[in-house]
Amino acid sequence: MFRQNLIEQDLYALNGFVDAIPSQVPVNPDEVDSPKVVCSWVNCGRVRAMQNTAISVSDLSKKYDDRLAVSHINFEVPLGIVCGFVGPNGSGKTTTMRMLLGLITPTTGQGHILGEPIEHPEKYLSRVGAMIEGPAFYPALSGYENLMVLAKLGGFPIERVQELLDKVGLGDRGKSKFKTYSLGMKQRLGIAAALLPNPKLLMLDEPTNGLDPEGIQEVRALLRDLANDGTTVFVSSHLLSELEIISDYIVMLRKGEIVFAGPIGDLMAQQQPTIIAKSLNHSDLARIVEIAEKAGHNAVIRNDSVHILAEMDWAPVLNKAAFEAGITLAQLAPQLPNLEETFFEMTGDK
Repeated sequence: MFRQNLIEQDLYALNGFVDAIPSQVPVNPDEVDSPKVVCSWVNCGRVRAMQNTAISVSDLSKKYDDRLAVSHINFEVPLGIVCGFVGPNGSGKTTTMRMLLGLITPTTGQGHILGEPIEHPEKYLSRVGAMIEGPAFYPALSGYENLMVLAKLGGFPIERVQELLDKVGLGDRGKSKFKTYSLGMKQRLGIAAALLPNPKLLMLDEPTNGLDPEGIQEVRALLRDLANDGTTVFVSSHLLSELEIISDYIVMLRKGEIVFAGPIGDLMAQQQPTIIAKSLNHSDLARIVEIAEKAGHNAVIRNDSVHILAEMDWAPVLNKAAFEAGITLAQLAPQLPNLEETFFEMTGDK
């Protein structure tokens, strides 16, 4: 743990910021009690990265008293992608991320980050940036000054501070005090702090919390750009729709157990597509069901439309059969289930 006198010595290097700094201190990766923002530090050691894997987990568990918060999970995350870590609140996402960062000790199992065992976080944290459970900064300092504190204590180039403020959309509010920031602005500053070390792996816990739709879209674009530039992004959310658009991989967690882990394309390909048909005449719906069932497809009437479990390429076949039966279709729409629907189907939740 940091000692107050050591911190004060370091803070004298911050060119006039000392008087405004309160008693709490930035998070050091060696602190494992309850960090909010984790950035990499120069003295954390060098990383020997595995060829293709950013994160590897085997039989990882965390037990509190008689409750398994995370139960024997296994998954891998390749390098250079966006991996969505999804599941309801309380499913074990944050606990898993804290174990991966060396902030809490697993009960069983093992994990590797950038080729290094999670038992030795000092070997990989120099290449990792993270924001866990929301950002925490000095309220009396501006966003710019807060990042300067972290940059100077961490040994990161101070030139990155303004660059990152611009990148997360805070370029014109960098001089405003942190205590005046909205929740969304605080989240943006937390992302900027996590990017200070120019990490090879970025781990974010609910980064879009508090953002408006425009802000969510900007964060999505930022994470996608980072992955395109070679950074592996491991991002958690309880809102599956937020990650469906940008994720290459998905790790789905429910009640501490893995439901699915792999490419999102593989997950969606496993799901049965649906064809939705509507007619100008409500009385024709039963006849559409009959056509579908005669062709061997399950069909049901829902909300003035027929939902047919069939491949997309059967839609023109249905259109022709309906025309020949004297039915005029007002709508014929093949659809695949979205990620949220897929999750509920796989877990049996409603």
